Amino acid sequence: MKSIQTPNYPIHFNSNCYTALNSHLKEVNYSIIFVLVDENTHNMCLAKFLQAVETTNTIEIIEIESGEEYKTIETCVGVWNVLSELGADRKSLIINLGGGVVTDLGGFVASTFKRGINYINVPTSLLAMVDASVGGKTGVDLGHLKNQIGVINSGEMVLIDTSFLETLPKNQMRSGLAEMLKHGLIYSREYWNKFTTEAPLNYDALIYESVIIKNSIVTQDPLEENLRKTLNYGHTLGHAIESYFLSHPEKEALLHGEAIAIGMILANYISTELTGFSKSENDRIKNTIKSIFGEVTILPSDYNAIIDLLKYDKKNEHGNINFVLLEDMGKTKINCLVSNDIIIRAFEYYKAL
Repeated sequence: MKSIQTPNYPIHFNSNCYTALNSHLKEVNYSIIFVLVDENTHNMCLAKFLQAVETTNTIEIIEIESGEEYKTIETCVGVWNVLSELGADRKSLIINLGGGVVTDLGGFVASTFKRGINYINVPTSLLAMVDASVGGKTGVDLGHLKNQIGVINSGEMVLIDTSFLETLPKNQMRSGLAEMLKHGLIYSREYWNKFTTEAPLNYDALIYESVIIKNSIVTQDPLEENLRKTLNYGHTLGHAIESYFLSHPEKEALLHGEAIAIGMILANYISTELTGFSKSENDRIKNTIKSIFGEVTILPSDYNAIIDLLKYDKKNEHGNINFVLLEDMGKTKINCLVSNDIIIRAFEYYKAL
């Protein structure tokens, strides 16, 4: 797979990864290199990564706890303090080795420490490879509200080594599939069809194509003023559902992709109501998503509380809750206003699956 050049940074794959990294480390005289990991990537990915790194620089390891519940300003404060204690300066580098929590949080830490130091993302989860690590979005949650604090700031490069996927449990692989399916829905019927016609899936090729799709959209709209909003398809309700389940200990927390899968089914139904999206197409898509993710129990008593969380969605403007909807596969409509009655009907549709 060839490297992909974005306007601000390159994305390198597999055999190109470490050649590019080591060349960069030789060219730039970093004072100290910090590798940010969580306990999972510390145990399962760090040794392999360090074996491939060629540098005479001092390398320091910073470990955070794993899980969305630790994607917080409090965790950032801990990392900032460690950076200061270990002598980090504006010529230091942070390498974020991990899933979406690590790359989002690590990018935000780097972007704000001493008003900004360089960082590199090395995603180790499928979700991070196809979504979180690409596009320059960094940030943390505010309580249970997703990604409320952050900046858009690109790192020096993204290194995608798909062999790290061998360390993932099945539910994490499935979580990443949600974002790939989304890319098919909003951008390419041909790409979507590969998930329904190819067995087994060629993950290397699909990841590469997914990154091309996301990069194409981000390149045209880096600050999310128009087209980039389409990448939030399924996320308006998906994020609200994810936040709701995180804040209710009696419910089993959902992985990001699991919540987004529900959000896409809901958004597809809403599209049939408001944009003329084909109901038969919707049924086919629903069956595909359901076959991968199964069903989650969302009670009627949960509906209004989830709807209340929509006001925190980042796409909202002037008090309006804006949805991304489908007119056809690969054809989206942004800034759609949706009534609570239609949202509740979408939940009832999901419950009846």
